[in-house]
Amino acid sequence: MKLISWNVNGLRSCMNKGFMDFFKAGGADFFCIQETKMQREQSAFEFDGYFQYWNSAVKKGYSGTAVFSKTEPVSVTYSMGNSLYEDVSGHDNEGRLVILEYEKFYLINIYTPNSKHELLRLSYRMDWEDNFRSYLKSLKKPVIICGDLNVAHTEIDIKNAKSNRKNAGFTDEEREKMTMLLSSGFTDTFRYKNPDARDAYTWWSFMGNARANNVGWRIDYFLVSDILRKSIINANIYPEIFGSDHCPVGLEIDI
Repeated sequence: MKLISWNVNGLRSCMNKGFMDFFKAGGADFFCIQETKMQREQSAFEFDGYFQYWNSAVKKGYSGTAVFSKTEPVSVTYSMGNSLYEDVSGHDNEGRLVILEYEKFYLINIYTPNSKHELLRLSYRMDWEDNFRSYLKSLKKPVIICGDLNVAHTEIDIKNAKSNRKNAGFTDEEREKMTMLLSSGFTDTFRYKNPDARDAYTWWSFMGNARANNVGWRIDYFLVSDILRKSIINANIYPEIFGSDHCPVGLEIDI
């Protein structure tokens, strides 16, 4: 089974930069995207052979997730749907989750909230992290999680660790939440298959010629329940694919 995930930073824009060429060539069983920045009805894009599941933000041009799947799921949800999550306020309006249930597993496509400049949303982000981890623990089947998790977990996952330590996406608090998530029964598939890989990034700033110089961050992931770890065939990054400030990531797994 082949899965691809990509933060496209605006699907309509990415469509003009080769998205469909990669989509068709990839031949994925599941293609998950983040930051669609659109409502489904705002375009007539065709994804032949795929079921489509969209979760758009109420605010137009903001956030949004979608999954294109070759197989129809047992159920589809777009929220963690418990009282704590609802009390955090606002996430259900931001289109950050698509959750597909299949007979043997759940697939969760996620766009984790950014802590923002000067960490204005860090507290909100911490609530999200705790609630998401709690939600995952409540599921009764193995889980595949993919998407933009907005954190570079360790120093090997970022080019300039020291100078970024207190910046959004590399704070001690965010990194600790990622450690807690993995410790609760999940595997970072890329690190599992590529434990020592350096300069392997999935996001680059538009500033300072960062991508050409590969001054990047690895913030896009496939995580799987530990029980699926030995079923991982390959986990990879596609840095040669342009069209967004992120590049796609992939997973091949035998389920």
